[in-house]
Formats: sequence, structure tokens, C-alpha cells
Amino acid sequence: MDFLHLCKERFSARKYTAEQVSQQDLEYIKEAVRMAPSAVNKQPYKFVIVQSEEERGRLQQCYDRDWFKSAPLYIIGYKSDEASWVRQYDRKPHADIDVAIATEHLCLAATAQGLGTCWVCNFDTGKLRELFPLAGYEAAVIVTIGHIASDCPHPEKKRKSMEDLFETI
Repeated sequence: MDFLHLCKERFSARKYTAEQVSQQDLEYIKEAVRMAPSAVNKQPYKFVIVQSEEERGRLQQCYDRDWFKSAPLYIIGYKSDEASWVRQYDRKPHADIDVAIATEHLCLAATAQGLGTCWVCNFDTGKLRELFPLAGYEAAVIVTIGHIASDCPHPEKKRKSMEDLFETI
């Protein structure tokens, strides 16, 4: 599908079927993440795939929502400020930006494969750090991935106007 259509198709899916994500689809998604750009190509992130029933149950303790529990697969995006490029003028590390770019590559790749995703950032960070520690990294996002349930809410996208978003000077 063309890119603009792909962007319009992607939405925050909050209900999934029990069908597992195929290994082929997962490999496609992983390659899209691997190819994501990052500042100075440092790729200051790691992604942990949470697929087993036991590990999914542990992760669900970090975000207690019924819809979240319906996902057959989760990917946790971690970032490392220490490994990231730092802007020299204000010492701002770009790990947050880089992991966000890679995460959106993940979501768009999943959409291209006919899957749904949802970014989750409002998770219990302390609980996630306790249950899924990754030395040198901080969890930035959890992404749910799966086949979208037929009765999944798909609200109309509300976006600002072009005039509100862009200025020409």
C-alpha cells in the first residue's frame, strides 16, 4: 500500500483476536525496526518481544487494562541515554526521539502486514523495571501487536488542520 494510505490505516487498536502473530510477520516488523533511522545511526535502543503466556501475564501487571490483556504479543521499547547521540549545544540526548522513530516504524510495518498495534506509555515504570530489567536501558514504550478483533473500536481520526500544523516563512 502507498505510504499515505498506510499512515491513514494505522490506528491504536485496543482489541485483538487470540490468533498468534506469525513468525514471518514478526521478522518483517523486526527488519523495519532495524532499518529505522536514528541520530548518528547510534540506535540507542533495544526491543524485547514478550510472547509466552507466562511473560505476557507478568507484563500485564504493569498496565492493568482489559483490552491490553487481549494482545497476543507485546514489544517493549527500551532506550539508553548513555548510548545516544547528544546535541552539543544543550546536551540533549536523543534516545527518546530515536526509540520513538523505531517504534513508529514497528507500528507501520505491523499495519502493512494487516496487524494492529497500540503504543502504551502510561505503564507502571517501577513494576516494569522490577519485572523486566535491562541493564543500561529504561523502558520507554510497550506496543501491543495482534490481529484486530472485528468489534475493535476504530474511532475516526481527529487531526489538526494543515494551517494549525504548518507555517511557511
